[in-house]
Amino acid sequence: MKMESFAICYNQEISHSVEIKDKLNAILVKKGVYPHILNIDGLKGGFNFVFVIGGDGTILKTARFYAKYQTPVFGINLGRLGFLSQSSKENLEKSVNEIFNGRFVVEERIMLKSGNYSALNDFVIKGCDMGRTSKFSLKINDRYVCDYLADGIIVSTPTGSTAYCLSAGGPVLTPSLKAFVIVPICPHTLTARPIVVPDCEKITVCTETQNRYVICADGQELYEFNSEIEITKSDYTAKLALLNDAEFYSVLTSKLHWAMPPAYIN
Repeated sequence: MKMESFAICYNQEISHSVEIKDKLNAILVKKGVYPHILNIDGLKGGFNFVFVIGGDGTILKTARFYAKYQTPVFGINLGRLGFLSQSSKENLEKSVNEIFNGRFVVEERIMLKSGNYSALNDFVIKGCDMGRTSKFSLKINDRYVCDYLADGIIVSTPTGSTAYCLSAGGPVLTPSLKAFVIVPICPHTLTARPIVVPDCEKITVCTETQNRYVICADGQELYEFNSEIEITKSDYTAKLALLNDAEFYSVLTSKLHWAMPPAYIN
């Protein structure tokens, strides 16, 4: 890692982000590193490592952007859950020391693409008339699979399996799996269950042509379509810098309180 090629990305709309940005900058300067400071709306390439300050939404946007540059991003949580983040403002200096001592790994996370859009967590497809259910036909590799009468469809990566996908009744996938999960949102039949498919499959969701639909990438980028939409694996992978003690199953317990009795949840 070239010491002169660090960047700090922050979201000024999030409380305390400027304060933490300044604190992180001071820590790096003391180590002889003078990072570039970037706002979330002004990202640019040319770095070997990026610190990103904000919630999971900020980290998702930054990781998607830097995927095409193959640049690792390290999340510092200022949001609520912070499932993708590795540090908090309280242990910021300790985390930086861990990184500079080489006690971290870079995980590659598969992403989805649909047209010119990409997603690290998921694509969500819904009808524009949010007050009505919609009919969706699912095809995999151009072969018909089933019809869903539902509020929407989620197509998720393993990274996104702990997000909207999980809330809608989908399974948790470990990040290393090369697979996607397709989850109907509030389906009108008990036999409509989530499906896990290999990441080499082409997923097509067909809709009723007389209605309008929207597809949303990571809850951030939204566009309308009609007729059908194709979703495949992205050509790029996001690179997340993770501290060595951030093992996936321990994160499930610490952040999602996985399988813990209610009495132990603060």
